[in-house]
Amino acid sequence: MKVELNVNPIESWAKTNHKPLIIAGPCSAETPEQLMSTAKLLKDLGKVDVLRAGIWKPRTRPNAFEGSGEEGLKWLAEVKKELGIQIGTEVANPEHIELALKYGVDVLWVGARTTVSPFAIQEMADAMQGVKDKAVLIKNPTHPELGLWIGAFERFYRAGVRDLAAIHRGFSTIDKSKFRNVPTWSIPIELKRIAPQIPIICDPSHIGGKRDLIFEISQKAMDLGFDGLMIETHIDPDKAWSDADQQVTPERLGEILNDLKIRTQSTTNVDFNDHLEELREKIDNIDRELVETLATRMAVVEKIGEYKRDNNVTTLQVKRWDDIMKNRSELAKKLGINEEFVVDVFKLVHEESIRRQTEIMKAVESKA
Repeated sequence: MKVELNVNPIESWAKTNHKPLIIAGPCSAETPEQLMSTAKLLKDLGKVDVLRAGIWKPRTRPNAFEGSGEEGLKWLAEVKKELGIQIGTEVANPEHIELALKYGVDVLWVGARTTVSPFAIQEMADAMQGVKDKAVLIKNPTHPELGLWIGAFERFYRAGVRDLAAIHRGFSTIDKSKFRNVPTWSIPIELKRIAPQIPIICDPSHIGGKRDLIFEISQKAMDLGFDGLMIETHIDPDKAWSDADQQVTPERLGEILNDLKIRTQSTTNVDFNDHLEELREKIDNIDRELVETLATRMAVVEKIGEYKRDNNVTTLQVKRWDDIMKNRSELAKKLGINEEFVVDVFKLVHEESIRRQTEIMKAVESKA
């Protein structure tokens, strides 16, 4: 599957001489003084391309601070005028878009809670019809459903928006995790595979939920070749009106950006490329053997299915499955392979085995 979206690099990338693209600023625009003070320090870093600030804050409960609204847009516009920095904010409905455009917002992004609703996305895409000079960034939906994320890009693209990019902010989970939103890196990696033309920006603030995790997550994103970072930055994080724990000071942001190791997609080093090609050829050969081995295994699985069918035995054998999981896990440990990885692989193999044996059972029933 490939997604055909002929998008442009967002406007701010054309104006910067460094990578990655950096979007930074407070979770919320609280006061004009807080916003301007933070913005000045961020501009002094010389590495921030877009000042971000939440104007409308979707809160879980109504008594929490829900943003400064249109008044905050006036503050953002003043920062843009005085400092000459691009500004960005989250929008959640057509009215937000109309106001953001009125006050000269350069970068609009769609939040995770909005991305889950195709109806809301379509209304917002319609509101962007004919707008040519603004960038739209789309956060992944709250749960790991790639189709919803791609669908949001397609709706804005059909409305004529060409400056598009993705924001990876992690996924909600009920499982215990050190992250506020688990990164599940496989989802943005798959997006990059099927839609390589869409730039991906990582939001380590919302993934981590704690400022101490921001560098670790940011470096992981750079190692994966992400195109930028969105990091919440406040002049006095501990006194922030929203999401205090995940915001850093401008000084700390500068340290994070200076310490990041930025990697390239390729190199002109001939020896490296030749040796890499040799190793990749070995991988290709091993993968071919793996697939052939899986095919052989499945052939045996089908014979077992036929034997179970003829003897009126259930496809699922719980004790046998438990023995396999324990045995393969122990074998992985002995061979120095991540046990969770091996367990996950065999879960998939087992699911396919059960599916095939079930089909064998059904085939007989349909003939009966």
